[in-house]
Amino acid sequence: MGPTTQADPAKMLHDLLQPWHQAAADPGPAQEAVLQELLKGYAQTQYGAQRGAAQVGSMADYRAAFAAAPYEEYEPLVRRVMRGEVDLLLYEEPVGWAITRGTTKGTSKFIPMTPVDLRRRISAGRAMMNWVATSKRFDLFAGVNLNLNWPSIVGTVQVGSRQAPYGYSSGIYAKYVSDSTPLRSEPSQEEIDALGGGKTRQDWEARFDLAYEKCKGENVTLVGGVAPTAIRFGRYLRHKHSVYPKDLWQTLLVTLGSIPGINTTSQPALRALYGPVAIREIYGTTEGIFGQQRDEKRAWVPNYDQFLFEVETGSGVKMLHEMRPGQTGSLVVSTPTLPRYRIGDLILALQPPYFRCIGRDRWYTPLKYAWDELATLNFGRL
Repeated sequence: MGPTTQADPAKMLHDLLQPWHQAAADPGPAQEAVLQELLKGYAQTQYGAQRGAAQVGSMADYRAAFAAAPYEEYEPLVRRVMRGEVDLLLYEEPVGWAITRGTTKGTSKFIPMTPVDLRRRISAGRAMMNWVATSKRFDLFAGVNLNLNWPSIVGTVQVGSRQAPYGYSSGIYAKYVSDSTPLRSEPSQEEIDALGGGKTRQDWEARFDLAYEKCKGENVTLVGGVAPTAIRFGRYLRHKHSVYPKDLWQTLLVTLGSIPGINTTSQPALRALYGPVAIREIYGTTEGIFGQQRDEKRAWVPNYDQFLFEVETGSGVKMLHEMRPGQTGSLVVSTPTLPRYRIGDLILALQPPYFRCIGRDRWYTPLKYAWDELATLNFGRL
């Protein structure tokens, strides 16, 4: 019974992860397949039809027909979708809206989420699944996931004649990833949502107290969420309850996102608080989950089978997988809802298929990254 039970999850994980690994090994065909799939969806929208999406046959045609655009250019279209013109930009009714914790020109960005889009977003679970598959630590599934994510619902927006929920992307990911894995999350996303969407110190202390009460007697094998929040929670436990997370649990793995340098600048704090855990970085944004760490190499591998990736470099626009090691570029992503979206992140290419997001696309970002690498004695090492 033992070997059979263990073989079943191993095969399940292999089957789930194979598309990711295969696309990383041969990204060209994978990206071409994604382009064609995206174009079928775009052709069903006013925005795509006006640009001849149905007639686009190649990447060159796609770039000629669809100009890369930042959120500021998409925002008027998004606002019209909210007023009920759904097929202007979407070919499915939105099931929810993700908002940013940061701001664009002083206001939060609203990103619509559709069923097809949401199925791609749950790829955040690949970081955890791949660690289990390679380490054979199937006992991770016998524990619980300490859920330190932001609320998935903080309010509603009027979309045509109905109200649609909106919330933070990390909470939305947690809600749906939890539903698609055998690992139970505590607190549940619904319990976090019930505390409201406030961002004050008192709001976070209420969430941290909830997490402590729900998990203090549990076997926490996984910690998932936003890296700064995980660090704040650990320090809060020390301040409020005179214990560190490592005193309560023997956590195996943390899968965290939100900031660059989780494996370098954040690593000392995470291991001081949580013990000798494996750390896996997720490169996710409000617009999608675009990559996750695959192994001990401290960089992430793109989801080439789910999104289309280009970069704007000093030598022109190219596909992400065409970048040379050491080259940087500003990321342009195509998702089911946003064609050729300038996301504003600066990407560093390492040994294929590994990349790092080193920060926002600003002139000083490479300098800050170089300083952080020097301060952590990493010097660009994988």
